[in-house]
Amino acid sequence: MKIATLSDYLLQRIDRAAGQPLNRQLYQVVREAILAEVLPAGLQLPSSRDLARELGISRNTVINAYDHLASEGYIATRTGAGTFVTDTVPDQLSDADRTEPAVRQAGGHAGLSARGARLVQRAGASKTQWGAFMPGVPDITRFPVKVWSRLQNVHWQRGKPELLSYASGAGYLPLREAIADYLRVARSVNCHAGQVIITAGIHQSIDLAAKLLGESGDRAWVEDPCYWGTHSVLNSLDLAPVPVPVDSEGMTLPPEMLRTPPRFIFVTPSHQYPLGPVMSLARRRALLDYAAAHQVWIMEDDYDSEFRYTGRPLASLQGMDTFQRVVYLGSFSKTLFPGLRIGFMVVPEPVADAFATGVAELYRGGQIFTQAVLADFMAQGYFASHIRRMRQLYAQRRHLLQQAIDDAFGGKLATTGGDAGLHLTLLLPPGCDDQAVSRAAALEGVIARPLSGYYSDPQQGQRGLLLGYACVPDELIQPTFAQLARVINKYR
Repeated sequence: MKIATLSDYLLQRIDRAAGQPLNRQLYQVVREAILAEVLPAGLQLPSSRDLARELGISRNTVINAYDHLASEGYIATRTGAGTFVTDTVPDQLSDADRTEPAVRQAGGHAGLSARGARLVQRAGASKTQWGAFMPGVPDITRFPVKVWSRLQNVHWQRGKPELLSYASGAGYLPLREAIADYLRVARSVNCHAGQVIITAGIHQSIDLAAKLLGESGDRAWVEDPCYWGTHSVLNSLDLAPVPVPVDSEGMTLPPEMLRTPPRFIFVTPSHQYPLGPVMSLARRRALLDYAAAHQVWIMEDDYDSEFRYTGRPLASLQGMDTFQRVVYLGSFSKTLFPGLRIGFMVVPEPVADAFATGVAELYRGGQIFTQAVLADFMAQGYFASHIRRMRQLYAQRRHLLQQAIDDAFGGKLATTGGDAGLHLTLLLPPGCDDQAVSRAAALEGVIARPLSGYYSDPQQGQRGLLLGYACVPDELIQPTFAQLARVINKYR
């Protein structure tokens, strides 16, 4: 495209009535013309005085736009000669290189790799993260904000610069000590602070462990069904998830699978997610013996272990491990609030130093200030008190939801996972399309995650709905479930 004069070109494209300043418009129009080679390299531009007169604008406006273009390398002024368009196209690009690029197609997602397309296609993260019946979300309105603010203010007043810098190594030592103390008492985890690695949550913990302990192409046994995030992280690292069925005793150990050991085994033994069974003692011992014999790493996600409503909280699998093959994963997303984004790992002592180096090298973590506040929150007893209060609250809401289910269906639909955690799983008849129920419920403003979506093959997965009750006020549980029940009845 050729232009008669730059002023004519600009007059057609500058909108004096627009809210954007004229100097900004002038900069953008000239810049776009240079990039499109409408204004070719070497072209002399009018002086700021001449262009201002031709456009009928202030010379300072033109000077400001020219200065902006010059600072970014689009134009250059030669003393005694004038202002010229610079050559913005690298010399090494041929004419063929400068044609319209071909769009890479990957599973229907333009520009994505095959791995990226798979990740997007099977994404499990919900756009809505609050409301009835969102699973896995605590009642953040009950968090002791005043206590947290007071502890936070203490650190602001101290003004230690190291708390505002990058995290070094495994994280803030007093927090690691507080976590180790808590886990030894509450979860029977055998550890000391040197084995605790602070991360940004379960996803980052899995990512770090897989990178440090695994190789591309390694196989990883995962429970079927399981947390969608485990699949997402493993697939993004080119590891191969192998689904293993779950029954009333947790992850099964089929003899045909035992003949080919994986590199990793991912389990939620204390409260299987999303169905809820507890791994039996016999299975736990068999799993530990198998891991030791074949040098397999067990990744124990101690999901929702703090919120058990019948009996005492169960001891961790890691606490039974005498072979140092278990990596224990936890976070504060359910016990405090998800936006905190602080998780932790307890790793076997022989690899603790490597993990401390790896987490700092890969992620350049921060949040030391927040870690310091959390350390005080735990050390001064507020964390344990908060857990006790929330356990009582959630037990009441679990009862209300179960009662609402019984009132609506008279015991005809079973639930699982009610002994612990923040959700119930409502099982639907085999012919019921839980994906369709979930979509229809969303149109009614009710969140109900479909159980089949947590299986490696959703078409073959059990039908059901995950119903989180933790963040639902008591008075809304019954009427909201009654609304959902009407939707379910349309698909039964």
